[in-house]
Amino acid sequence: MAKVLRKRLHPVAGAAIVGLLCGYPPADALAAASTTSIAVSATVNSACATSSDSLPFGTYSGSQLRQTATISVTCTNTTYYNLGLDAGTTAGATVSSRKLSDGSGHTLSYALYQDSGYSSNWGNTIGTDTQSGSGTGSAQTLTVYGQIAGSQTPVAGRYTDTITAVVTY
Repeated sequence: MAKVLRKRLHPVAGAAIVGLLCGYPPADALAAASTTSIAVSATVNSACATSSDSLPFGTYSGSQLRQTATISVTCTNTTYYNLGLDAGTTAGATVSSRKLSDGSGHTLSYALYQDSGYSSNWGNTIGTDTQSGSGTGSAQTLTVYGQIAGSQTPVAGRYTDTITAVVTY
C-alpha cells in the first residue's frame, strides 16, 4: 500500500487558498484604505440677558435718602455691551432729573448714579453716561445708586416710577 504523505498547511495559508478558489481576493489586497473628512461647525451668536431687583427708598420725610439696587447682565463670552437706564415713566422726567409720581400729578425728584460717590449720572447715551463691559458667559452684577435729595416738600402719598434698563450689544 502506498503511503501518502500529507503536509499540513498553516490555517491562514489554507484560508487564503480556499478564498482564491472561491473567487475572493487575497487578504493583503484588503489592506488598502480610502479616507474622507467630515466638516464640523457651529455658530455662536452674541446674546445678552438682564435682570434686576427693585429700588425701594422707603419713607421720605424731607431728609436725603440713598438706596441701591443691582442689575445682572449675562452676555456671551467677549460680547461687548453698554447698559443704559432710561428716564422712567413719569411725565417730564429726564435721565438727569428723574421723577417719582403719585399718579395725581404730584412728583418727587430722584437721581440714579453709576458710582457710590453719587457723582456719575446713569443715563442712556452710549459713550456718555452708560456702563460698558465685556461678557464672560456668566452673570455680571452692576450696582445702581439711587438718591432722593433732601428738602423737597411733596404731598402725602405713595410715589412710584419704572425705569427700563437697556443693554446694547
